[in-house]
Amino acid sequence: MKVLKFGGSSVANAENIEKVIEIIRDASAADDCVVVLSAMQGTTDVLIEAGRTAERGDDGFFERLGDIAKRHTTAINTLFKDGQNTAVEDFVDSYVKELESITEGVRRVRELSPKTLDRLLSFGEIMSSKILSARLKADGLDNEWKDTRLLIRTDSNHGFAAVDFAETNARIKELIANSSRLHIVPGFIASDSGGYTTTLGRGGSDYTAAIFAAALDADILEIWTDVSGMMTADPRFVRNVRQIPRINYREAMELSHFGAKVIYPPTIQPVMAKSIPVLIKNTFAPADEGTLIEAESPDSGDMVRGITSIDKISVLSLEGSGMVGIPGFSKRLFDALSRAEINVILITQSSSEHSICVAIDENSANLAKKVVDREFEYEINISKIDPLKVESGFSILALV
Repeated sequence: MKVLKFGGSSVANAENIEKVIEIIRDASAADDCVVVLSAMQGTTDVLIEAGRTAERGDDGFFERLGDIAKRHTTAINTLFKDGQNTAVEDFVDSYVKELESITEGVRRVRELSPKTLDRLLSFGEIMSSKILSARLKADGLDNEWKDTRLLIRTDSNHGFAAVDFAETNARIKELIANSSRLHIVPGFIASDSGGYTTTLGRGGSDYTAAIFAAALDADILEIWTDVSGMMTADPRFVRNVRQIPRINYREAMELSHFGAKVIYPPTIQPVMAKSIPVLIKNTFAPADEGTLIEAESPDSGDMVRGITSIDKISVLSLEGSGMVGIPGFSKRLFDALSRAEINVILITQSSSEHSICVAIDENSANLAKKVVDREFEYEINISKIDPLKVESGFSILALV
């Protein structure tokens, strides 16, 4: 069993989808396969823009949805011969009409809830995977399309839902293990116990693929993207970068957490628990070796496996002589940030306990200042600690 995941660039247009079809044809000839698809490149961003536009009461969302419809229809007309495309074109038309209806509802009430946004965002992956499934059948390659909302069960934290692995694994095994040799599924989306659509976070299609690989005890998870594996550094900033042929799970998690865009960080955990290797490959250069992520990789002889970075970082500093030797300050700081759903990227604390610094995304800096100063309002008023100090314009450089 193989699980193959194709990113948005791999299904950006009809020409790219043809490349994906050839890869699937070769893979499915020898193995049972589950193929996980992202939305066509840029679709998710346009859906977010459409929802936000509608929330402002602006009917410009119709134009954005029209752009989505045109891109998908153009791909369909190129991929299918006359007479083959009727059913899939009707499907896309009906989905665009449903999108328009939901977004018009957002415009009327002037509110885009996280639940509604997840529903809107689900359309991209569903349409791209339906188109691919139909084209494969038109080419004589039998497959089953499955809706991952019926397979992956999560909590109701819309936008970044947590997976119920016990129920999810049971559903995947029941509905996939004993049916077709080739399945096509949309990535990124799932559902909660009420049946409402949820999403797994931006980049969640990688995570979807890892969930399927772990549930089915796959031999390998292949992530097909637009680069030939992980690199020793970001080629936008470093000239003499090299591809990393093999890397272990821990190193890959570190590099992805600190900015490497090749793989979505939560992807590693499900496959690492089952020791399932992950192969990162290039859809546009399938003969390239790629990068193999595995439990233990051979020593390359290099002291440094890779360097990566995150830009637009703010550093929060909580300081004060009243913190020394007093337990609980760190807990209260992290509790305050957690309640505000602010993700902490890096933590440092002086040995004297006089100060603690955390790094967060710049976009969350103002909110962090507000919630932390509120949490420590009493201690600030009696000069036990200083108001939270916020410094922006930083980057984190990580060396693995």
